[in-house]
Amino acid sequence: MHIARWLGTVQCLQLLIHELVGLLMAESRAERKARRALIEAAEGSEEKKSSKKSKSSQDAKGKSAKGKAKRPSSRRSEDKASQTRSRRSHKDPVSSARKAVDPKSPCSIMKTCGGCTALNRPYKKQLAAKQAAMEELFAELCEREGVAVDPIRGMGVTLGDPGKYPAPRGFRHKAATPFAPGKEGAVRCGFFERGTHRIVAVPECPVEAPGARQILNGIAREAERLHIPAFNEDKHLGLLRYAVVRCGWRTDQIMVTLVTAQRDLPHAQEFFEAVAALDPHIVTVAQNINGRPGNAILSEETRIVYGAECMRDQLLGCEFDISPTAFYQTNPQQTELLYRLAIDGMDLQQGDILMDAYCGSGTIGLCAAKDVQDKGIGIMLLGVERNPAGIADARRNAELNGLTRSAWFMADDATDYILDAADNNERIDVLSIDPPRAGSTPEFLEAACALKPRRITYISCNPVTQERDLHQLLDGGYRLLKITPVDMFPHTDHTETVAVLERR
Repeated sequence: MHIARWLGTVQCLQLLIHELVGLLMAESRAERKARRALIEAAEGSEEKKSSKKSKSSQDAKGKSAKGKAKRPSSRRSEDKASQTRSRRSHKDPVSSARKAVDPKSPCSIMKTCGGCTALNRPYKKQLAAKQAAMEELFAELCEREGVAVDPIRGMGVTLGDPGKYPAPRGFRHKAATPFAPGKEGAVRCGFFERGTHRIVAVPECPVEAPGARQILNGIAREAERLHIPAFNEDKHLGLLRYAVVRCGWRTDQIMVTLVTAQRDLPHAQEFFEAVAALDPHIVTVAQNINGRPGNAILSEETRIVYGAECMRDQLLGCEFDISPTAFYQTNPQQTELLYRLAIDGMDLQQGDILMDAYCGSGTIGLCAAKDVQDKGIGIMLLGVERNPAGIADARRNAELNGLTRSAWFMADDATDYILDAADNNERIDVLSIDPPRAGSTPEFLEAACALKPRRITYISCNPVTQERDLHQLLDGGYRLLKITPVDMFPHTDHTETVAVLERR
């Protein structure tokens, strides 16, 4: 009986192994490469300990008691620590985070939040890991084209620079929180604990713009005071779902967007005014109504409940109005670097027609047009974006920067527009692409190749899908001139890239 049970277990294990092997075999080469690369970037493969060292961890603990440095704690111990974290009193929205503070940690909730997994690693090592990941991901493309991945551009430093590397802080100029009900009408806010929908209270965040987290915590306190119930995502009850704070980089303006399950709130005007009073730099408070189930923060309906319609910021000498739902980069300092790489790669010339696909608020195209205008070069800018709010912002931004005569923006799907342009043999000299994480579409890329622009610059927030798309562009008659990684979000495994292509 025991032997039969044992044989049955072995057969089950064999079937499981066979299925896992099948799944791995089903992955594409790019997916396998990307998976390995991202794992190495997140965990730092160059720092992996040998099996002999890991077996002697008890000895290492003993040595640490005599003044030696302690080894990093394991994931299991981190999970155990998060499971035993202190219970928060509903009267203090940040008490649990304060109790969990490790005086040696750069962040009080680093182990539970999971947002900045590499916050305690030296920045130089973070950049080296990301560089290795990008070189592995793009190895086949680079070998095919005879180019190398450029050194990654970090915040204030390029990998390979001599001297001390910085420890980036306060670079995220957009901050958000979910809300959830607590005991006795409490309104909880913070970050979702790693891998869960349990909220971890956040007294402050070292990578967010100074003051942003205090505003979010203040919103929870004001909602609690006015008895505005937080949204319960399981029961689909309550009102206050999320809040988003966006802070200017070159300006001191702040915009707050409150996401509620329905339009009507108790003590609504008092609440909106209390939120506006949380910081003297708040110029806009908006209410977005999102009653739909799911994890999407914003929905279609948005109204201004206090102040101006937009906040204003600056990039590369251009003024930009940003509305509550329009896309705008979270790390403006690195955005300037990212855009400068793209603009330099465009090599714009007198009389060129530049198409800015997935243009959002028009930031890339307008920065490029203003840059060459200042050099005495006149171009025509065409921006295409599906989001009507983004197009409204783009048109306003063209006026702000004196480019209304040379810039046109259309609310349309980028793929639909470029297919029509290709059918009508329209002229595009330079094409700028900045698609969402899913990348572009085969139809868009095919039409782009048919239009035969002289240069293509491809900015990507997901190098995995960019690597896939670049193969199609190379097969369609282009050669890769350069690819440059940019560290938009230090302390994470996220890397953005700028690829520059030229017609063969």
